[in-house]
Amino acid sequence: MRCRSQSLGWVFVSKMIGIICLLIVIVLANILTHYVSNPLFNSGVMFINENFWLLMLIAIIMFVGAIFRAFPFPLNLPAPIIIAIGSVFAIAFILKVFQWVDLVAGTTLYTMFWFMSFLIVPLVFLLVLASGYLDIMRQLWWYPRIGETVDDRIVHEARADEPAGPADGDAKSWEEIGVEFRLMLYDIIHRFRQEIRRK
Repeated sequence: MRCRSQSLGWVFVSKMIGIICLLIVIVLANILTHYVSNPLFNSGVMFINENFWLLMLIAIIMFVGAIFRAFPFPLNLPAPIIIAIGSVFAIAFILKVFQWVDLVAGTTLYTMFWFMSFLIVPLVFLLVLASGYLDIMRQLWWYPRIGETVDDRIVHEARADEPAGPADGDAKSWEEIGVEFRLMLYDIIHRFRQEIRRK
């Protein structure tokens, strides 16, 4: 079970590679329109070109959300909101795909899914938002438990080696604040469990 988010460098590189690959595919598809005379293919490429900035907006929003998600707590708190907003734009793009399919194949998928979108959009937004914050809470819950055997010893040893007076002042890094918050959360939940068992 994953208890730590991926490193910021890995997330940045992997997402940038994904965006670059998307741009390369779009450019190659536009080049192929000069050599492929298939009307369906040309229509699909034209559809991608018309919705290019929507795709870029979705990619950028998801990229920013992934970057925030890679930060330690509490800097990762905006990530679920950003990703949830990106999922709404992704649904808008899917609706445009259905609209294009209706034009090409003569179906009525767009009308059906357009009415369903009034229920799907808020539902997906809330699900993505809730799952994002649940994932953050899970990291805060599981990380201290693992820290009992590994990380906590390192933290306590580091604190034991520190001088009595703070060398760099009272300023603390976000990582230290996140560790203290996770330890506090674990203590609260542990005491709550003990109280329940006593009853």
